[in-house]
Amino acid sequence: MNKLLLVVDPQIDFINGSLPVPDAESAMNNLAEFISSNNGNYCYKIATVDWHPHNHCSFATNDGQWPDHCVQHSEGAAIWPSVLKALHTTKGDTIILSKGLNSATEEYSIFKNVESAARIDEIIKKYRIDRIDICGIAGDICVLDTLKDGIAIYGPQMFNILSEFSPSLDKGAILNEFKNNLTL
Repeated sequence: MNKLLLVVDPQIDFINGSLPVPDAESAMNNLAEFISSNNGNYCYKIATVDWHPHNHCSFATNDGQWPDHCVQHSEGAAIWPSVLKALHTTKGDTIILSKGLNSATEEYSIFKNVESAARIDEIIKKYRIDRIDICGIAGDICVLDTLKDGIAIYGPQMFNILSEFSPSLDKGAILNEFKNNLTL
């Protein structure tokens, strides 16, 4: 089986920065250990990042619903160090894909970003990916939206949800309900 690991938004702002998700630090440190202990099990690893301009529509300072977060080139936009190290020191290629670059558009799902979605599709085809293990922050928002969009494109059988590495603002209720209702 050719597997891909898709880690959604493992960024500092979502862990201990401007928009922290409960239990995100321990979940991301545990994810780093998981990646290291599964060295060679993934032929490709993708991390997504919010990469917002300073005037993004989602920011409260611009009448959006979230605190300013993951501003391009800021410390808060960086990938959590233990996850970054695990991604780059284990076998299998790694790529970082961005979303939320347009100040007027919200992109919770990486598949909403046309360039990133096309790159994922290329990787899936080139590496003949059979399964995508998906996790990240926040499970009830960006992970769930990415999962829903991915299922619409590739079908539910392609995805395996790593809930233990998907901390959520709602403590996992919505993602777990979706997972339990998912028909493979």
